[in-house]
Amino acid sequence: MLRAGRARKDPEMDNLVLENVCKNFGGFAALRNVSFTVGAGQKVALLGHNGAGKTTLMKAILGLQPADSGRIAVMGAAPGSLRARRQVACLPENVAFHSALTGREQIRLYLRLRGQPVKLADELLERVGLGPAANRRIGTYSKGMRQKVGLAQALIGSPRLMILDEPTSGLDPVSRREFYAILDELAGQGTAILLSSHALTEVEARTDRIVILSRGQVVADDTLAGLRAAAGLPTRIQVAARPGAADEVARALQAGRRNGVMVDLTCSPEDKLERLREITALGAKVRDLDVVPPSLDDIYEHFSRRAEE
Repeated sequence: MLRAGRARKDPEMDNLVLENVCKNFGGFAALRNVSFTVGAGQKVALLGHNGAGKTTLMKAILGLQPADSGRIAVMGAAPGSLRARRQVACLPENVAFHSALTGREQIRLYLRLRGQPVKLADELLERVGLGPAANRRIGTYSKGMRQKVGLAQALIGSPRLMILDEPTSGLDPVSRREFYAILDELAGQGTAILLSSHALTEVEARTDRIVILSRGQVVADDTLAGLRAAAGLPTRIQVAARPGAADEVARALQAGRRNGVMVDLTCSPEDKLERLREITALGAKVRDLDVVPPSLDDIYEHFSRRAEE
């Protein structure tokens, strides 16, 4: 398993600590010695195929389903304890609210349950972009709007740990950007964020670290740059030749052509700089180039396939 090459520190300083967490259902091992941490202000993506153990792990962190062995600490407290519940928030993929209540009434209800002033409801709804719809019944909301109600509820009490399961499901592109802006703000204030998503392109640039689960085990835990280096997958270079020079550029680089003026080649991470020097040496024959590193989709497939093998 790949671990991040970070400096050693006291794990008790982290908002979330998991040590050798195991969970079995009959003879099936849903979680096998899962260990990682999420520190204050960190945004960590939890990736894995359906059945990899993500939902089981999140339930264990929230205290909804106890682990069989190992240790989980939420702000130093046991999952599901009063101290932990006061500092953790969760946003599931499919939120459910009373359809007859308005957005304002629903958030006011949650504020009362958390012992918070009900006057904060309008501020929370404005923060997630639902101010104009505060007086509408939730039964008239779209899926994306209901997801925003869930986010407003999760923000109550300034949580120190947020557990998010497919949180942008149903959101349009603008709302997704606004959602991640809120996460950035929370992280800047020290909130630890654990986010599970199948939208790999989305989380690629939005998280600080990536944890990959496969068959209940952590098979990778590092930054995107660290995962790319460890995977050693080829980099793609797309070269745009000047009109009439594509054949010459392709021959010089021993590469293939695409769409008339484009020349495609791949290289190992170790050869990338040398290949760029070769391209630069072609001078005026080259109009432009793009370097396309392995995507998170590529990296995820690499580590998942390696774990299967």
